[in-house]
This record gives sequence, structure tokens and C-alpha cells, in this order.
Amino acid sequence: MTIPRRKFDAVIVGAGGAGMRASLQLAEAGLKVAVLSKVFPTRSHTVAAQGGIGAALGNMGEDSWLWHMYDTIKGSDYLGDQNAIEFMCRAAPQAVYELEHFGMPFDRNDDGTIYQRPFGGHSQNFGERSVQRSCCAADRTGHAMLHTLYQRNVRANTLFFVEWMALDLIRDASGQVLGVSAMEMETGEVWLFHARATLFATGGAGRIYSASTNAFINTGDGLGMAARAGIPLEDMEFWQFHPTGVAGAGVLITEGVRGEGGYLLNKDGERFMERYAPNMKDLASRDVVSRAMATEIKEGRGAGKDADYILLKLDHLGIDVIEKRLPGIREIARKFANVDPVKEPIPVVPTCHYQMGGIPTNYHGEVVVPSGGDPSQPVPGFYAAGECGCASVHGANRLGTNSLTDLLVFGKESGDTMIRFLRENPGHKDLPADVGDVSLARLARLETQTGGESVFEVGAEMRRTMQGHCGVFRFPDMLESGVDKIKRTAERVRRTGIADKSKTFNTARIEALELDNLIEVAVATLVSAEARKESRGAHDRADFHQRDDVNWLKHSLWYREGNRLEYKPVNLQPMTVESFEPKVRSY
Repeated sequence: MTIPRRKFDAVIVGAGGAGMRASLQLAEAGLKVAVLSKVFPTRSHTVAAQGGIGAALGNMGEDSWLWHMYDTIKGSDYLGDQNAIEFMCRAAPQAVYELEHFGMPFDRNDDGTIYQRPFGGHSQNFGERSVQRSCCAADRTGHAMLHTLYQRNVRANTLFFVEWMALDLIRDASGQVLGVSAMEMETGEVWLFHARATLFATGGAGRIYSASTNAFINTGDGLGMAARAGIPLEDMEFWQFHPTGVAGAGVLITEGVRGEGGYLLNKDGERFMERYAPNMKDLASRDVVSRAMATEIKEGRGAGKDADYILLKLDHLGIDVIEKRLPGIREIARKFANVDPVKEPIPVVPTCHYQMGGIPTNYHGEVVVPSGGDPSQPVPGFYAAGECGCASVHGANRLGTNSLTDLLVFGKESGDTMIRFLRENPGHKDLPADVGDVSLARLARLETQTGGESVFEVGAEMRRTMQGHCGVFRFPDMLESGVDKIKRTAERVRRTGIADKSKTFNTARIEALELDNLIEVAVATLVSAEARKESRGAHDRADFHQRDDVNWLKHSLWYREGNRLEYKPVNLQPMTVESFEPKVRSY
């Protein structure tokens, strides 16, 4: 079967903050760039980011990119690559100023400068005291960012393919990436997008868990495609559980609430974070706060009739502050928790929020895989940025606001790197003879499978396994049994089909393809978590309470083929400053 094709200089999969920041660089350079998105660009999951962008502007007091770098390394529990972290923290202020000049409606101080709020883990002078570093637009920063970037892309004539789902990477015999196969979601028609450079900016895969702040579109599509193409996934054992998801709903309550002065209480009305983090208290790093909350609940000090949540108090801030700085949070609390935070606290629990691992990249956005003894060999023509990529600036735990910083800095840098590659490599390479066959076979399986497994039931089993076996606290027996369960679930995924097509919406095909991607991420996560015999950042094992820098100061690389793990060293050498040596984290 001949598959129709389109040719572009560059194809970007994903229209969130990273994808649109990269596409803007490419389009403004006069290149023909296509952006594929499962949803309208301004509905990409970046829209849900509330709290702000971390950048050391110093508008609210003394600040420095070096302090930001230290906080990021410390927050990563020393698993972050220090050269990439230095690059990001140095570039962050300029990235914010560029966004401001694009028309981003930041909150302002009386003197016209960008307002900045405090955030967990951000400090002055290497941990001495909290600092106001988060550049925000009320509690809708991601929303404002997406609209700003989309408008600039329209101005630059970026080509958007809306409601298209990428299916598989196209690679030639040499390993170079030549684009993607993709399906128009409305019609089911498959096309080849032939490109000289390809960027994945597909976001995270939080839907592997049953309780998640992530949108339903966050199904790890980029990671699944990369894994099937033989590219490893890095540090997949590290998942951040945000301290404040609405109990029973999972909807995010921004850390900005605590940045503005809100705080956590147990059922006794105690500000318990003073016991766990005496200096930073409610603004300690997210993994620290989440574990503290989980411990309070486990030890019987949770609130509610089932003692299964914590209270987030902000009524003392007053209606004026809440309406000015946190209007969206009041709306969320009313809709999803049935409480008005002006009058009473919000019930919250730690909820799966962010994927620290992903497709391995360097800080230029190039996808890199170990080859011939070189741990950082670029895959020609292939790039990744944002949550689906792992430059490893977040290590074992991401600081709040650094997600948007990551999107802007590495989105732009990826675009610039692609421009250089395209100038050095003119002309399209020929596509392989069997191009698209893998994608067509996957679709055919869904259509022809008789008596196939239910996508809904298998997906639910995957989420139950992840939630029960690989959550905030991890136990050796649960990890071992979880690996066995998720492997069996993966076998069931390969037997899924669309049962009764006469009674099935077109979305069933999409959900089945998304499950193909999710299961790769779930297997990578559990296998990597079971293998890491230490506690570090968001990975907290009951049988190994301490971080082990002698044996485990290294990145995991999970390969789909053979379901095997390899490791590579953490880069402890910054670009221009002295290394921050690992030490005990305290807040």
C-alpha cells in the first residue's frame, strides 16, 4: 500500500510550550515547519501550568542564576547533569524577557517590572532563605504562555496539523530520523511526514497512574515511539507526586498557593511541615512535602471521615489576594472540592504530576544514545524538548516552575540546533522501502483482532498496577510483584482490539494507540524502579532509606528490546563554575 506523504524541512510533534517555542525559531528562520498536535495548540497540557516560570530576574530582592542553579541541583538530589542545569539557569532570564516582548501578560509590580512569587525549593545565597523567583500571570501562567506562543507562530506562518496523532518514527538503515507516520484523527487516514529534522515535544505520560494531575492526552506518545524505534528511555523510575492535588479529583492546586502564604494542616490543625523542614517549611522541595503528607496520612493524622487527605489553608490571605493572585484556584476548589477557599481549607493529597525522565538528550536538544563507548552520541535528525525529553536538568526531583523554564530554554535551543543541522544537511534523504509498514500493521491489529482484549480494561489494570506498586513510597515486594504484573499487562496490550466496530466511536482507535505508548512507559518505570537500590528524590524505597552516591549516582537507560537496563554517569561538571558536590539535602 502506498501511503501519501508531505515534505517539510522540520516536523514537530506536540504543540505545547516546547514545541511552539521551537517551531517559532524555525518558522522565523524561513524554514517550512509542520507542527502536529492531538488537540488545538492552546489546549496542550502546558495550559494547565499555574504557578510560574523560574528565572533569577531579581525583581523582588537580590537573586542570581548561580543560586537558581544550586537550588535545581539540590532539588534534583544531585542526579541532574550540572552542565545542562547551568545552561538552563543562565538562559532563563533572557527566555522570560523574550516571552515578555512577545506580548506575554505577566503580573506587574508598581514599577512595571514582572512580579515574582516564592516557590518551593528556591532560595537566596545557597539555601539561606526563600526567594521570590517565579514569574507569573496570576495562576494561569501556562495558559498565557501558550496563547502568546501560538499567536507568534501564526504570525510566522507555522503550519499546524490539528487533531493529528503521530504513530511511529521513520528511520533509515543508518539510523537517521526522517520524519514520522501520522494519522488524521477524524478520518483515520495515515500520512507520512517526510522531514530533514524531527522534534518530539509530546509532553509527559502521567496517565500511567490512576490518580494524576495530567490531562487525558498525556499518554507518552513520544516515549512510546522512541522506544519502539530502539531508543532508550532515561531515568524513568523518577515521577514527581505533586503535594497538592484535589483529594478525589487529582486536579492540580498550584504551589503558588503556598508561595503566596498558604500552608498545610493535619486533622489536629498542626502546621506539620515545621517538623519535616524547619527552614523552608511548606516551601520545601516537592518530594519532601509529598512524603511528609503521605506520612501524616499513614500515621492517622489525615483529615476527613476516612483520614485520607491533608488541608490546604489560604482563607487567612483574604479575598483580595485570592482574587488577584489565585482566581483560578478558587474556581477549581469550588468545582472539584466543593469548598470556597476564602472560607475553608481545600482537601489535598499527593498526586502524580511530572515525569523527570524521558528521551535522553543533551542541552542542545539532540537525542543522544550510547554508542561505541561514547555515552552521548547524537541520533542524526532527531531532537526532543520539554517533559518528554531528558537533558537531565530535573534529575530525581524537579523544582516547581522549572518545567516552564525547561520548555522555553530547551524549546528555543532545540530550534536553533535544528536550524544549524538543516543548513549543514540540505535536501531530503530517501525514505526506506518499507516506510510506514509498522504503523499499518499496528492499525491492522486493532481492526482485525477477533476476541481481543478490551482497551479500557487493560488500561485500567495498568493504572491500578502503577498506583499500587510504584507510588510515593516503594516497597521491595510490591516493586517485584509490580514488575511481574506490568509485564503480563504488556502482553495483554498486544492482544487489544476494537471489539464491535459498529458500536464504537472513532476515539476507540486513538485510545488503543495511546495505550500502546503508555504501556512502554509503565514497563520502563517499574523495571527501572525495582532495579534502583537506593532512595533518591522522588524514588523512596522502604528497604534502602539512604541515597547511595557510591553505587547509584548514575542515570538509568531502559531499552525496550530485551527489556534491559544500562547506566551512564551523571555529569557533575558545569560549564564555567565549580561543581556542586553531593551532600545531604535539608530544608
